[in-house]
Amino acid sequence: METKLRTDITIKDICDGFVYNELEGKGLFGLSGKLTIQPEYQRNYIYADGKRDVAVIDSLLKDYPLGLIYFVKLTNDKYEVLDGQQRITSFGRFVTNKFAIKVSGMEQYFDSLAPELQSKISNAKLTIYECEGEEPEIKAWFRTINIAGVPLTNQELNNAIYSGQFVTLAKEEFSNSQNANIQKWSAYVSGSANRQEFLECALDWVSKGKIEDYMALHRKDNNIKELKIYFTSVIDWVSSVFTDVESEMRGIEWGRLYETYHKQPYNSATVSEQVKKFYADPYVKNRRGIFEYILGGSTDTKLLEVRVFDEATKKSIYAKQTAEAEKKEVSNCPHCTIGHEANKSKIWKLAEMDADHVSAWSKGGATVAKNCQMLCKTHNRAKGNR
Repeated sequence: METKLRTDITIKDICDGFVYNELEGKGLFGLSGKLTIQPEYQRNYIYADGKRDVAVIDSLLKDYPLGLIYFVKLTNDKYEVLDGQQRITSFGRFVTNKFAIKVSGMEQYFDSLAPELQSKISNAKLTIYECEGEEPEIKAWFRTINIAGVPLTNQELNNAIYSGQFVTLAKEEFSNSQNANIQKWSAYVSGSANRQEFLECALDWVSKGKIEDYMALHRKDNNIKELKIYFTSVIDWVSSVFTDVESEMRGIEWGRLYETYHKQPYNSATVSEQVKKFYADPYVKNRRGIFEYILGGSTDTKLLEVRVFDEATKKSIYAKQTAEAEKKEVSNCPHCTIGHEANKSKIWKLAEMDADHVSAWSKGGATVAKNCQMLCKTHNRAKGNR
């Protein structure tokens, strides 16, 4: 890959013909239309928070270094931004009066700045490297770049590596914060559209965790029909089974659960009652596990992390069982007394035993002393829900 250092381009040059579209996934343009600021492999603009965008302009006014910017040279007069999109977009948005900064304690837009400050910003020269090379070289270099201290997410990297029509269409659907479906999706998917988490989730579900393989296979597709249908199917299934939306639903592996359970019948009214019951149970420590627990037939209590007996109860029950066992010359594990001859009279140490519900929690047994027994670890693990 060949590079050429440019120090002749000013912010005024960059902002000539600047176009900013609020809809993520759309191109941003500048340099009199010669520069694509947001090519399809770039992340969305994430600096519009009143802090980072303001910090960029503040750095200009204080003569702080802005760091290197990289362009890819496509033809003699066409370029696209390889690195620096966030900073360049911040310049353009400020110059076109999209946000204000504080100057001497007062909020001011670009047009209201003193002429000398306007000139200082407009005439500031950028340090730019023009890069020329084959696509694999460009993408490999892009992968190593850390943009203004905000590392690329895995999905942002994947979008760069597998850029093409498929990624463009996928970003328009899943990386657009103005998509009307975002609110519904947010009940089940963690993260933000801007940082590609919705797109990453959709790809994870449809690919069964093999995102890069899927993107490589579909890179040249001119539609995202399969991706949209699968994602929608999972969301619709979840919302039909669990009619009550709970905050703990966000970020659960719904794609995996859909593959495992979506062919099984569920009564949404019954499911709703079960969810409410477990939410009200003080012994359930992991509410996120409730949903898989119900889907799986309410058998795997490990998913709920049911509150265990405290140390004082364990020690008390251990002492009581051990004293009684020693009198009878039998094991202090009730199951060992009726088990293999070698352990029928074995006295286990406290550290070698686990506290167990005599009557299983899943069958109504409470986590109280009178429902506690100490079993050797082997028998406790074998007991399960019985």
